Formats: sequence, C-alpha cells, structure tokens
Amino acid sequence: MNSTRARLAVSAVAFVLGVLLVIQFRAQNASGGLGGLSTQDLTSLVASLNDRNSQLRSQVDQLQGQLDQLQEQQRTGRSNVGDLQEELSHIRLWAGLDPAVGAGVRVTISGDVSPEAMNDMLNELRLAGAEAMAVESVRVVSGSVFGGASGALTMGGRPLPGPLHLLAIGDPSNLQAILSRPGGVIGRIQVAQPEVNVVITQVANGLALPATDRELRPADARPHV
Repeated sequence: MNSTRARLAVSAVAFVLGVLLVIQFRAQNASGGLGGLSTQDLTSLVASLNDRNSQLRSQVDQLQGQLDQLQEQQRTGRSNVGDLQEELSHIRLWAGLDPAVGAGVRVTISGDVSPEAMNDMLNELRLAGAEAMAVESVRVVSGSVFGGASGALTMGGRPLPGPLHLLAIGDPSNLQAILSRPGGVIGRIQVAQPEVNVVITQVANGLALPATDRELRPADARPHV
C-alpha cells in the first residue's frame, strides 16, 4: 500500500514539473508576438505567470513533502517488521521451538541421581538466568520435569540413561556459581546421595541445543476476550 502511494506521488511530481516546462516553452514561443502588447498588458502577463509559477512550485513542494513522508513511513515499517521478527525469534528460543547456540555450562551427572534432585537443578539454573536447557537430546521447555526413579530417569516419558549431560545456555560464571554454592543443589546431592558425582564445565561458546519435538499447543486453554 505504501509502495503504491509512493509511486503515485512520484508520478504527480513528474507531472507538475512537466507542466512547468510546457508553460515556459509556450511563453518562449509567444515572445515573438509580445511586441504588440502594451506595458500594462506585459506587466499583467508577467504577474500572472509569476503567480502561476508560485502555485506550481508550492504544489511541487507539497507533493515532495508527501513523498518524503511516505518514504519515511515505508522505512519505519521495514524497521518495525525487523523488530517484530527479532522479538519473535527470541520468543521461539525461550519456548524451545528453535535450536539454540551459545555460551553456558555442561553438567555431567553420573550415578543413580533422583528425579527430585534433577528438578531442583533445573530450577536453580532457571533462577540463575539460564535461557535454554537440554538433557541429552531432549530440550527442556515449560512444564518439563524429570520423572521415573533414581537410576532410571525419564523426561516427557522418554528414558534418560546415565551418565546424564545437562546443557544450559547463559552466563557461565553465574550458572556455575549457583550450582556449586554452599548449601546449593550439588551440596545437597552429595549429602543425600554420596555415590552421585557431578562435574560442571564452563563452555565459552559453542553449546548447541536441539529444538523441542514436543507439541506445545494448549489443549484446553484459550485466549480470554
């Protein structure tokens, strides 16, 4: 729509400029017969041409202003589309709909860890600002929880044989700090399950998380209107 209006404005400007050229050309052709006009007639003719030229110049300026406005609206529209696309991309990453790549931590858990301990680890990583997580090839999304039993964990009904590799994208220092702080989740695991070993490795770049294959469409909820 903006593109069509812009083309119309350009055409209008070209038309007005053409009219100015025609008027000037006719005035030049008529100069041979101006010798028979009186001074008063010549003065009136010049004044009339000046008035008409001023009107046409005013119309040209007005159309040019409209064209500039349309071009600015078109440029801003493209900018808004870009912002919306970027925002949508962020939302899709948060939701787990797209693969994610970035810095973060790799947590390796060996031993028969309980599902409760692993859920506590997910929650602490979320609190530390983890932007995306995955366990093995399973993307952690809203509502993802560990189930099963110690040594036979599942997520979303999918078995997760050990050792487990939990990947979390976010600030590596913050993520490691909250996991390894005194009284944190790893400390509690070591007290309750001393046979479980947890190793945290910071990754400066290159963690690659898959997109979820889980159906995220609400089954019962609908927008409130």
